[in-house]
Amino acid sequence: MKEITAIIQPHTLSHVMHALHALPHFPGVTLLDAHGQGRGRGTGGAFRPSEDNFTFHKKTVLLVTCDAAHADSVVAAIAQAARTGNKGDGLITVKDVARVIRIRTGETAGQAL
Repeated sequence: MKEITAIIQPHTLSHVMHALHALPHFPGVTLLDAHGQGRGRGTGGAFRPSEDNFTFHKKTVLLVTCDAAHADSVVAAIAQAARTGNKGDGLITVKDVARVIRIRTGETAGQAL
């Protein structure tokens, strides 16, 4: 099993959700609102810190847990739908999941998804 974390621009969320729902094995998704700062330095290319000049941008974080066999198609769907070609489009990470338990039923592993 894999856990996919995608940090995307909030305005691309509807495109990403349509792409995920189009998958025959849509695994479900959890959304979080977030604020962050990328590796860019902003206008002028230099960062001069002071007490309160940090600029944080609104982002949306998607968490998807799925079978390993479906992870590549989920990642591809998110990446294609969230891509605008501009800086700040986001980031996708994929991690191994050791164990999954559905709280309501007690099901584990693949049955829990």
